[in-house]
Amino acid sequence: MGGLAPVVLNAADEVAVEAFLQGQIGYLEIPRVLEKVLQQTPVGALTWDNIAYADLEARRWAREYLKIKV
Repeated sequence: MGGLAPVVLNAADEVAVEAFLQGQIGYLEIPRVLEKVLQQTPVGALTWDNIAYADLEARRWAREYLKIKV
């Protein structure tokens, strides 16, 4: 896993764990959220702009996925 994937993974994990802590999803749903969001990882150079964009988009994608699941 390289490029922007670690950024996406971290952002999606934060959203998924927060949903778990709020009782919106089960613990075993966290990896499913991460998998769905990682599939959308953008390709790009590791610039500050791309990192910020990937973080924001990953959080948005995770929240959208959770809306569908909840």
